[in-house]
Amino acid sequence: MIYLDYAANTPVAIEVLERFCQVESNFIGNPNASHQCGKASKEEMAKVTEGIARLLKVSPTEIIYISGASEGNNLAIKGIAHASKQIGRHIISTPLEHASVSGCLSVLKEEGFEVDLVSVKEDGTIDLNHLKSLMRNDTILVAICAVDSELGSKQPISKIKKILKDYPSCHLHVDATQAIGKVQISFEGVDTMCFTSHKFYGLNGCGILLKRKNLEIEPLIHGGASITRYRSGTPTLALAAAIEVALGLALKEEKARNEVVKVYNHILRERLKAYPNVCINSPEHGVPHILNLSIGGVKGTVFQRILDEKGICVSVRSACSMDGEFSGAIFAVCQDRRRALSSWRISLSHLTTEKEIQKFIEVFDLCYHGLVRK
Repeated sequence: MIYLDYAANTPVAIEVLERFCQVESNFIGNPNASHQCGKASKEEMAKVTEGIARLLKVSPTEIIYISGASEGNNLAIKGIAHASKQIGRHIISTPLEHASVSGCLSVLKEEGFEVDLVSVKEDGTIDLNHLKSLMRNDTILVAICAVDSELGSKQPISKIKKILKDYPSCHLHVDATQAIGKVQISFEGVDTMCFTSHKFYGLNGCGILLKRKNLEIEPLIHGGASITRYRSGTPTLALAAAIEVALGLALKEEKARNEVVKVYNHILRERLKAYPNVCINSPEHGVPHILNLSIGGVKGTVFQRILDEKGICVSVRSACSMDGEFSGAIFAVCQDRRRALSSWRISLSHLTTEKEIQKFIEVFDLCYHGLVRK
């Protein structure tokens, strides 16, 4: 089997797993308990949170532990919207967002909120002039991904921050799920930002939502003691400790890992140019980890299934998308429904090997000539 779906999930690093097991075995007390075991867990949780805060250059009080980015997007978007509805009900986002964002927006629209989507340019970045034209005095939120999960496009977050400075009632939420360990990311000038550790060789089921100090949001979960009033529930110390290790490794090794991935991305782009029905959708200046392509005349689901039968794991859209849908992200870029239907995604890692890349090319060649009409 050759795994080329690292944007959906990554294998846990051994250092992360060892740290999780060590903490889970040695700290048995509930951090909210008043006895000595509880106090020991609470002290360790504080140390872990301080370590994560240093890595992210934020305050420990700005960290909220969550189950993953889907919960983080829901908590931030719904929390801001409900807390700000007396000021306004206008929200701006993009057609590139993960289902956990677009799903939130659909629910909020049913509640009477107004949602506008920013146009996307051919390179996968948003049209900043269009964003400016959409901004209103009653705009309370702009929700955008730092890196698109299907195309790998890097959004101009710093330029978006500057636009929002003229609208003090508008908050900025950034989904950094595909950004951690791939591009430099800063919480400065952002109101909320979330990510999940299983995208950068951490464990599934845990993540972080950063929330700017003094920003009020409405919780999704109520009742039960925790370390923050914005997310009730018993804190999971071992998962927090595992996040700290995974995050530290991702940031420390970001440059070295990216250099490996860039080589593989270049090899694939050069080899795929030889196929006339192949259209590469990912921009050259996007993250090298994601390579989205369309095969003219062949649905993405069909090509993905044939590759899977031959031991190659790739994806169609993001792993959280509904089956049978065409890619909204690809359609937003090209306005071509057929191209969007025929798209699928290769996602790479520093763990990918040159042998795997060569094998993929061999299998791709067989599939291409077997599926594409002469």
